Amino acid sequence: MIDFETKGKVVVTFKDRFAPYVELELRELGFKPVKAERTSIELFASMQDCIFLNLHLRTASHVLYEIKSLYLHHADDIYRRLKAIPWEEYINEDSYFSVISHVDNDSVDNPLFVNVRVKDAIVDRFRDKSGIRPNSGSELDGAVFQLFWKDTQASIYINTSGETLAKHGYRKIPGKAPMLEALAAATIYATGWDRESPFVNPMCGSGTLALEAAMIATDRYPGLYRDHYAFMHILGYEESFYSDQKEILVNKIKSKPTLRVIASDISEQAVLFSKENAGYAEMEEIIEFEVCDFEETTIPESENGIVIFNPEYGERLGEEEELGLTYKRIGDFLKQKCAGYTGYIFSGNPSLAKRVGLRASRKIEFYNGTIDCRLLKFELYKGTKKVVE
Repeated sequence: MIDFETKGKVVVTFKDRFAPYVELELRELGFKPVKAERTSIELFASMQDCIFLNLHLRTASHVLYEIKSLYLHHADDIYRRLKAIPWEEYINEDSYFSVISHVDNDSVDNPLFVNVRVKDAIVDRFRDKSGIRPNSGSELDGAVFQLFWKDTQASIYINTSGETLAKHGYRKIPGKAPMLEALAAATIYATGWDRESPFVNPMCGSGTLALEAAMIATDRYPGLYRDHYAFMHILGYEESFYSDQKEILVNKIKSKPTLRVIASDISEQAVLFSKENAGYAEMEEIIEFEVCDFEETTIPESENGIVIFNPEYGERLGEEEELGLTYKRIGDFLKQKCAGYTGYIFSGNPSLAKRVGLRASRKIEFYNGTIDCRLLKFELYKGTKKVVE
């Protein structure tokens, strides 16, 4: 059994290009990053801290607690070095566990081989000691161990999250081509929204951007909507600590009666799906939903409001031409009806983005899956014409 209060190396992982937003979250939550990489940030923290992070982080993927760093020269070293670790301190002999590996070593041409060798090492240690072996498989619904191995340096971690944190659990109806919750949260952080001014999301689809905005503004954290994590299967876990943390999450929720989060879509079904998701998240009273063409979306009077679009990118020639007209209409709408706001368009199609007819003051890089995307920022000054490209 390990001490959940003992601090050690913790690594928070995330999607490429998310680093500034994960670091922002960590600092807001009171953590000081030790080292930042392209898809990970290192901390000095405890397993209890890992529980806290799992419940709070919006833009991360996994929270890892290091068991041991290793020197691994060749694939033949894996079994011997991993079997020497006292796995009985981490899981019971009748537990279920899974293994994930990320390998960059010349002796390995199939990462699945590494998974098998790590599993064999763990299982055989238990068999040698007690004659009973734990079960293992690919499902992440028990304890999860994760190996990172590059050249000769390796580290084995407890993956305290299990299933990715990037899905926040409230979205029961995803709708068509939904934006991942962690990506939506990252784009909102990228806008620098003050969490008080109006947040308007025309063409809202299944409502993910509006829901994430409402969550951020009212201090609702993803842990409210999830009840299972891999840390629950590690020896030393105390359910009472977790229950207390869940109760604290509920008490953190802020009431903001003047907050206006507006989400519109021309599709009645899309708005219905959005309302269903908002209902599950207990935010149906916070978000104002409208069934209308985006040009008819309510734009409250504001000097600091945000209006953000996530239109389709287009895959076929005819489809792209039709979308080009839509992008032009979006540009006209921003110019004519959103003065005083800051406008944003999230797009993975540069040629369509040019059809907006406004000069972006900033282009923030993201990936949506494997698609290279940009969050385009437009300053919509009152009484000032924007320069057309």
